[in-house]
Amino acid sequence: SRVGTGPFPTEQDNAIGEQLRQRGREYGTTTGRPRRCGWLDTVAVRYAADLSGVDELALTLLDVPGGLESLSICTAYKLDGGVLEEFDPAVPLERVECVYERLPGWKGEIGGARRFEDLPAEARKYVSRIEDIVGRPVGIIGVGPEREQTILHHTQLFL
Repeated sequence: SRVGTGPFPTEQDNAIGEQLRQRGREYGTTTGRPRRCGWLDTVAVRYAADLSGVDELALTLLDVPGGLESLSICTAYKLDGGVLEEFDPAVPLERVECVYERLPGWKGEIGGARRFEDLPAEARKYVSRIEDIVGRPVGIIGVGPEREQTILHHTQLFL
């Protein structure tokens, strides 16, 4: 999600975006302004992880898309007839079209999960697919706003 103007290739300015905003309580802390919501952009995530030297990912708000029939992951951008799988800061993001991979959603609340194995198969597949695309393990998974709603998965951190 993001606040303000500017390009946001995966933005869902529709009922799905509104559902994500409501379930995720995506509003500015000070202003209360609604945040713009969209699908995960793994092109940008992979670039940020490479640039920052990140060894593992933290995937928060996994509970938010629960109940959606399917989820989409942006895996590349289309621009001027070509496909870009790597992020390029010089690319005009307002002109790209996202290439999406669709995965099945999951039913029910997952806030009670305390281990990766407690998650529905569809949620586990979603996490594993993100790991495959980004090329890094997901070490921390948030399934709700409370501290105990954090799953440690493939993490090298000692908390």
